[in-house]
Amino acid sequence: MKILIDMNLPPILAKLLAARGVESAHWYRIGAMDASDSEIINFAINNNYIVLTCDLDFSAILSVTHGKKPSVIQIRSQLFQSEQLADIIAASLAQCKNELKDGAILSIDVKRARLRLLPL
Repeated sequence: MKILIDMNLPPILAKLLAARGVESAHWYRIGAMDASDSEIINFAINNNYIVLTCDLDFSAILSVTHGKKPSVIQIRSQLFQSEQLADIIAASLAQCKNELKDGAILSIDVKRARLRLLPL
């Protein structure tokens, strides 16, 4: 599984996830900084990425379009340090591997993680 990190998260996450065995890329290395969420979604679909974001727009787009892909991991708290966040993401990927391959939205906050299968 490959992770596409949205602009609203720090680029260091790509390095931290790689250290945990997770292939990832930050959007600023791939596309325009002002790219629309739809552009990012299309790139993720075409290149088999899971989108990692703090933005709720991705799940809203998938809901309206009844999309099955890409899977999205939403970070719902600003309280995580980058190292801690990388640990949580790596563990969540291992735990929800099959669902994320098939299409899902995984919301992570400080108290819990919630998984919803796509389409919504």
